[in-house]
Amino acid sequence: MRKFEGYTRGVNLGGWLSQCDHTKERYDTFITEKDFRKIAGRQFDHVRIPIDYELILNDDYSFKEDGFSYIEYAVEMCKKYRLNMILDLHRTPGYSFDPFHGEKGFFESDEYQDVFYHIWSELACRYGKYSDFLTFELLNEVTKKEYCDIWNEISTICIKRIRKFTADTRIIIGGYYNNSLEAVKDLCLPFDDKIVYTFHCYEPLLFTHQGAFWIATMDTSFRCDYEMPYAMYEELSAKYLCQAYASFEKFDQNKCPDASFFEDLLSEALQVAEERNVPLYCGEYGVIDRADKNEAAKWFRDFHEIMDKYQIGRSVWNYKEMDFEISEDF
Repeated sequence: MRKFEGYTRGVNLGGWLSQCDHTKERYDTFITEKDFRKIAGRQFDHVRIPIDYELILNDDYSFKEDGFSYIEYAVEMCKKYRLNMILDLHRTPGYSFDPFHGEKGFFESDEYQDVFYHIWSELACRYGKYSDFLTFELLNEVTKKEYCDIWNEISTICIKRIRKFTADTRIIIGGYYNNSLEAVKDLCLPFDDKIVYTFHCYEPLLFTHQGAFWIATMDTSFRCDYEMPYAMYEELSAKYLCQAYASFEKFDQNKCPDASFFEDLLSEALQVAEERNVPLYCGEYGVIDRADKNEAAKWFRDFHEIMDKYQIGRSVWNYKEMDFEISEDF
């Protein structure tokens, strides 16, 4: 398995150009040069920058030049502070990982898909020249497994469009169930040697999302420790989680998660990446800010141990706010 060079230890800048109110004030003040300087000073080697389509598209799908200026600013800051950069399209017309946005129809609509290709052709035209430090991520967190085949077709077409402008830019793709590890095996074979497979990891979801208000069945007052027996994880996950989560049945029910839990989760994806000689990258991981900080530190310790063991690059969610703001320790 190849290593994703230059992307070992990163941080997400969520809430700046994505998942925000999309105002000039937000763009101008949420992330500034002092933040890039601080990130570099904390020995991160890259930033993952999510963007929503509203940043660069008008209602008629024409481009907003002033929106691109913020991407240009990020590029200049990364150059100045010697940070690598991932440009991640978090939302595209007709699709969002978050049902709250009400976006739908992307996987059934030729029009929406053409807009998606149009966006990436423009981004590739503008930023493909920075392939030495800038990577593209096609789309954040495909949701349903039923989208797998059409997403493989769409992503392949999109990569071909991008390659008309840049042959060297690395391109990240993830799969269904919100970039799950399970989906890695079902991603299309790498188009070329510049493809990177991504996954997101928030397991055990019960711990990392304890008290999360956006999970319909979660009690917002619920709290738990990371070092909790698997039997309790199984019981409480069934009670508080309405979405897919890793099963704990295979583990000794009297024991608690440790680094071996993450190694088990990764085993199939590691095998696929090895067979296809493609790098693996964890684009998001983290613990909700409601969790006890000492317990969160144990989770990070075990997760980082396995990422380091297999030389898998990662980007923690999130630098500021967004319910997952990292402390100086992480």
